[in-house]
Amino acid sequence: MKLKSINLLAAGLIAVGAPVSAAEYNLTLCGASPGGLWSLLGAGVDAAVKASFPGSTVTYQTSGGGFANVVQLDQGKCDLAIIHDAEVKAARAGEPPFSATVDSMRTLAVMYTWAPLQLLVNKDYADEHGLKSMEDIAANKLPINILLNKKGNVVSDIGASLLSAAGASPENLESWGGSVTYAASKEQGELMRDRRADAMLNSLFVNHSSIRQLASAIDLALLPVSPDTAAAVAKEWTISEFTIPGGVYDFAPNDTLTVTVSAQLFVREDADPKMVEDIAGALVDHVDKVSSVHKAMAGLTTELMVSGAAAAYHPAAEEAFKSRSLR
Repeated sequence: MKLKSINLLAAGLIAVGAPVSAAEYNLTLCGASPGGLWSLLGAGVDAAVKASFPGSTVTYQTSGGGFANVVQLDQGKCDLAIIHDAEVKAARAGEPPFSATVDSMRTLAVMYTWAPLQLLVNKDYADEHGLKSMEDIAANKLPINILLNKKGNVVSDIGASLLSAAGASPENLESWGGSVTYAASKEQGELMRDRRADAMLNSLFVNHSSIRQLASAIDLALLPVSPDTAAAVAKEWTISEFTIPGGVYDFAPNDTLTVTVSAQLFVREDADPKMVEDIAGALVDHVDKVSSVHKAMAGLTTELMVSGAAAAYHPAAEEAFKSRSLR
């Protein structure tokens, strides 16, 4: 009994007389392929958490993308996950590829609402076939070899929808002697540089470093979709149309119409509330750590972070926002 009293007294003295050390977190964040835009966001989240809680680490964990991340997060295989809003909506409704509803995701922060699908074509191929738009592929029944993102990522499905809406579905392409290959972002660049593919269609930040690197290796053309194609796909996926301004790339002097996706950071509904509040607060307090990972992220603001609607925010994240007058 005496020992217990001494221990309690010691604990009391520590609580009153000594500062409490800040929490240190060792978390995993499910993203997508290495070298893509989500890996940059993973680095930004890690930097923000480190700034608030020195000694902490947020480890970026590669995965098949958003659909896979729904499952990974639901099964507790990662603490945080980047998922497109379209994927969350599909999961909560039990729509393909999900066979049952999955509603364990709770929003932590919106990461971006802009990541347009960009159809980048080897310029030699585009010039040879007079290719000026995605619709020209169907009009001329071209035997083009196109790269889409890995299966299991909604960007891959949206890319296939764009091709289909333009009359160049994967099935049509194969019947014309072309092909569709599913590859991660880094692999797409390698295949294009090696001229083992004629075009790639992927969701990337405008002027992403991977595009600049590819453009330094081969000549490129950036092709638009028609207004009808953009409108149809935006309606199908509940996403937005997007115009890439002319002149952003040396090889694309004119405005380029396409569609865009958005992504958000999620936690499980039963995640530790203290962790959720701390991480949400760190992201808000150090939004610059995330927005500085790429100049295309310059539009990220705290107001955007708290604007998600795909799933409810975790209550602990709401508390972090309220304490910072964002709610």
